[in-house]
Amino acid sequence: MGSWVEGMIIATHEETLRRLVLHDERCIQSTLGIHLNNEAAGLDPKTQALVRLGGLVAMGAAPGSYHWAAEAALDAGATPEDVVGTLIAVAPISGLARVISAIPEVAVSLDYDLDVAFEGLNGDSRG
Repeated sequence: MGSWVEGMIIATHEETLRRLVLHDERCIQSTLGIHLNNEAAGLDPKTQALVRLGGLVAMGAAPGSYHWAAEAALDAGATPEDVVGTLIAVAPISGLARVISAIPEVAVSLDYDLDVAFEGLNGDSRG
């Protein structure tokens, strides 16, 4: 288990990796020196979170990053339509494949179970 020493997290490499993947803001700030709540951008929190989601998709980020960014956007007041709109808006820039790869994690954040949705389609005789 890690401990705090002079503003730094002292942790095992396993704990540090886990915290980074989970986007633990304190760990990211102390380990990497990155402030995720960058008020200097001049954007309101909702817009900033949606821009981050679009940037992550454009970069082809790790799946957990999409979930984190979508959750942050929702927590900042974005609607599910705002989140999906962001994916649609970034598609011409990032490419459809990157948007599609982000959808499963974003769907989890929106409480939409894609597996159940696909099962419903497979049982639809209208095909």
